[in-house]
Amino acid sequence: MSDLIHFQMRQCGNENCRFRFPVLVGSDLGEKCPRCGQETALATPPFTNQAPPAFAAPTAANLAVLVDNVRSIYNVGSFFRTADGAGGIAHLYLCGITPTPDNPKVAKTALGAEESVAWSYHKNGWETAVSLQQQGYELWALEGTAGAESLLTINPTQAPIVLIIGNELSGIDPAILEICDKVLAIPMHGRKSSLNVASAFAVAVYWLRYGQ
Repeated sequence: MSDLIHFQMRQCGNENCRFRFPVLVGSDLGEKCPRCGQETALATPPFTNQAPPAFAAPTAANLAVLVDNVRSIYNVGSFFRTADGAGGIAHLYLCGITPTPDNPKVAKTALGAEESVAWSYHKNGWETAVSLQQQGYELWALEGTAGAESLLTINPTQAPIVLIIGNELSGIDPAILEICDKVLAIPMHGRKSSLNVASAFAVAVYWLRYGQ
């Protein structure tokens, strides 16, 4: 990251509390404990958030994403953050009720990633999927449905891929699923049968970019 931010750790002086938390250097918000209201003291010298290590980008198949009828601005903002971080995402096709970075709340959640990831809005996700398939893209749906293949056993092909993400509750449009080349699911072994859509998106994108 280009702009390092300076922090300090503060600790509550109340022996029955001892709450420890970070604050921005120069801020007076940390002088009082947010839990008990007692005085705090500096616990560490000032430090900065560190720039991440530089890893070589993988040479993976061309990957785009179609997001159909995802309603949450926070999930969409997270999609942009993940696409920017993973790198190599050619385009985000935002369809149906999916909010776009024109919504300031999406832009706020994306934290600038919407400026580095190409995107476009389309009213009809099914028509967009058909058009992309006709252009030579393989359609890979991320959907935990009967007959789905495990994401973690899949290797991208040489053909360009469109990863399809659907609505948080209803899932992917059945008409889109019918034309998909693959339907993939993330293995789940707990009480819940699915991840939050933003988390699932992150797992899928990083696996398709780096997991081979």
